[in-house]
Amino acid sequence: MSCLNKEHRLNSSRDFNKLYKSGKRWHTTSFVAFFSSSPTLKAAFVTSKKVGNAVNRNKARRRMRALFASYEQQLLIGNYIFVAKITLHDKTFLELKKDFDFALKRLEVLK
Repeated sequence: MSCLNKEHRLNSSRDFNKLYKSGKRWHTTSFVAFFSSSPTLKAAFVTSKKVGNAVNRNKARRRMRALFASYEQQLLIGNYIFVAKITLHDKTFLELKKDFDFALKRLEVLK
């Protein structure tokens, strides 16, 4: 079962606000990661208009989803939000993977 299915999406604004205010966070040069423990695994990938036009925003979300899916079996169950920064497009996939790995280790969410 993939963590990117519809039932594993974080949708409600109440959950977003709770996670933004009380969750653990870690900033990298390409994104900000938020985490809070929860009985189910849910994730959200956020890009603002600062990242670029619709094509660039969708590309940024796809790249973050691909990285998240590659770590799916190693992650603790909880709520995750990844907010893209403008510099995400300047990074290669390997640099993004390194940022992602570093952020997950700092959030202490790897099994």
